[in-house]
Amino acid sequence: MSKRDELIEKYAADIKEKFGETPDMDLLTKVAIGLGPAIYNVDASKVSGSDEKELETVKKNYLMKKLGMDDSPKLMEAINTVIEKYGKSERNKHRAVVYYQLCKHFGKQSIYN
Repeated sequence: MSKRDELIEKYAADIKEKFGETPDMDLLTKVAIGLGPAIYNVDASKVSGSDEKELETVKKNYLMKKLGMDDSPKLMEAINTVIEKYGKSERNKHRAVVYYQLCKHFGKQSIYN
């Protein structure tokens, strides 16, 4: 199993455990691939739920640039909802899982087709 496949399995386990959902493995794989080498970097592969600057980056670089959404309060509300569901005390919030959840939340799966 490749390193990427191992990481995707870890992300899938997080989605099952933290969100109580069965992950769409195809979408999860595409989200992970879309993150490129960032998934292998310990710091870049995680999202700090308590860092406002970090959450703003998720909003601008992922929701607005990648998913093509317009800036609105709904974006930050969705990010906070995902962080809340992931668990504020959970230190290892994987970026791929957060992005996957946001993509599903906004129904933007077609971006990855």
